[in-house]
Amino acid sequence: PAGVFEAIFPGIETPFPYRIEIENDEGHCWQQEDPSAFDCVLSDFDVHLLGEGTHLELYRKLGSHLVEIGGVPGVTFAVWAPNAERVSVVGDFNHWDGRRHPMRNRGECGIWEMFLPGLGEGEVYKYEIRSRETGDLFLKADPHAFRYEHPPRTGSIVCNIDGYAWEDDEWMAHRRTGNLLEGPIAVYEVHLGSWKRKEGESPGYLSYRELADDLVPYVREMGYTHIELLPVTEHPFDGSWGYQSLGYFAPTSRHGPPHDFMAFVDRCHQEGIGVLLDWVPAHFPKDAHGLATFDGTHLYEHADPRKKEHRDWGTLIFNYGRREVANFLLSSVLFWLEKYHIDGLRVDAVASMLYLDYSRNPGEWIPNEFGGNENLEAIAFLRRMNEIVHARYPGAVTVAEESTAWPAVSRPVYLGGLGFTLKWNMGWMHDMLEFIKKSPIHRKFHFGTLTFALLYAFHENFVLPFSHDEVVHMKRAMLDKMPDADLWEKFANLRLLYAYMYGHPGKKLLFMGGEFGQWEEWNHDRSLQWDLLRWDSHRGIQTFLKDLNGLYRECPPLHETDFRPEGFEWIDFHDVDSSVVSFLRRGKDPADILVCVYNFTPVVREPYRVGVPAPGFYHEVINSDTAKYGGINVGNGQGVQAEDVPWMGRPYSVSLTLPPLGALYLKPGT
Repeated sequence: PAGVFEAIFPGIETPFPYRIEIENDEGHCWQQEDPSAFDCVLSDFDVHLLGEGTHLELYRKLGSHLVEIGGVPGVTFAVWAPNAERVSVVGDFNHWDGRRHPMRNRGECGIWEMFLPGLGEGEVYKYEIRSRETGDLFLKADPHAFRYEHPPRTGSIVCNIDGYAWEDDEWMAHRRTGNLLEGPIAVYEVHLGSWKRKEGESPGYLSYRELADDLVPYVREMGYTHIELLPVTEHPFDGSWGYQSLGYFAPTSRHGPPHDFMAFVDRCHQEGIGVLLDWVPAHFPKDAHGLATFDGTHLYEHADPRKKEHRDWGTLIFNYGRREVANFLLSSVLFWLEKYHIDGLRVDAVASMLYLDYSRNPGEWIPNEFGGNENLEAIAFLRRMNEIVHARYPGAVTVAEESTAWPAVSRPVYLGGLGFTLKWNMGWMHDMLEFIKKSPIHRKFHFGTLTFALLYAFHENFVLPFSHDEVVHMKRAMLDKMPDADLWEKFANLRLLYAYMYGHPGKKLLFMGGEFGQWEEWNHDRSLQWDLLRWDSHRGIQTFLKDLNGLYRECPPLHETDFRPEGFEWIDFHDVDSSVVSFLRRGKDPADILVCVYNFTPVVREPYRVGVPAPGFYHEVINSDTAKYGGINVGNGQGVQAEDVPWMGRPYSVSLTLPPLGALYLKPGT
């Protein structure tokens, strides 16, 4: 017989273990625990926090978790779907039949939950959700899953991420007590799927553990302080580069299971390298198995089309004003910092979050309650996120990719800021590339473009980024951006550009491939052009970046005072006819200085006099024209002696030979 059965045991008021025997139409008979016999998965306190939107460790309760209840092993499931008529867990274990395992509705907070006895690690599952409004059925991946199937498959996987034996205690302790803003930060930006691939295999991705053995030693050898990963949060479409994520609690399965990603981060820390993740709270894709219309209603996104969609990207915008949605995103941030020991997050597309009229025409957006275009809900979310991150994880960094003049992005919330640690200096990047692309003969007419960034360089804690966005979509690779001339000039210009970047106040970021002068634009479907390192010119660029990183880390004036006006002084920026600029960098000790001189023409300038603040011998610690970098060895040997000749408002001066399209770093000493 079919139907619902009830058994009453008089005098027994507490749950007790029992099993039920089931026989199907084919006569097959089996016994199993009854899922409805087990207590609630979420406590009343969990339910209270969920309703408030203040459950900072949501990932510990929602999603799937391997547990043992009353001596019975199994898996708990919990998902937020307040407008569903029914939610069931489905998978191979019940032939994807939503009638078999309907979940318990905790109506007070919109959570559906259940415990399934006998399930184990590796089970693939989804949620079958019936819409209360239409009765339609949806199959959805678990928003809180710790692991997903390899795309294009879309199932969630029961996965235990506990138990990894971390060996990075020394790194984590130093991170908590170090002064990040005064230290060197040189970031190597990486897309794991295309840094290097296995030949003869498709797609040929390196695993997380292979990357730990290959990428990490390379980054250490090159002298970078951090790796920044394009989003590793699980995403269905390779061509999104990870920026259209659906798995906010899972590293992509393209490179292996979660513990292997932990091993990658662990290896980085053991080698003295920090790990930053690109993280995308601005929008999410419309894939049917994802967050869009999750329970048949606009749950994670806005319902109003004027707030709902980023038309440029074809994606949906999170509803930051909904407590549960903001809680979901905040819990994701804390999850990566807690469970994966990530050192910080770069928040993508912040400008699109801050403005209600971002990329919208008049009439296509709704003003806020005060009539302005500021997205007050997104602003409140970002401020709360930054405050909680800095309070719970001292030393962790949050970085904003923010391309407008929004004030105080990297200033504390209590001072009216957004609370980020650092902000990408998109203005400097655009100006610098526009300047360096110009023919040297025309640069003297555009010196304002070169020097303008120093008017605002200390308004924010800036990162100077040459990122992946600058080497795609017909923008050309870094080397190919250099003015059309002979090859020697192209390489010399690129070395000059990097030398200016490292001398300029601000932390540093360079996308992979730029460090050895890749010719082609970045393509996420294939490896970098490592074969170019057969050529001396490309090895020279690579060696130059390595030496720049080494000096940058060892020389306090280049990093200690990046965000203080007293750390920078112009020596001269008026010699536009020669296209030469010079400046001082100072450390916290005002006597600790570095002189930086740049010649933006392919003409040797000698003798060229530069004012300096102190007597003594000035060592030539960097010369971008050195032969090992691919130059022609024009320079000043070991250095020059300062002369008692006042110049450029300085009491002393040095007479230099400036290499063509070259940069010099000079440090006084014995």
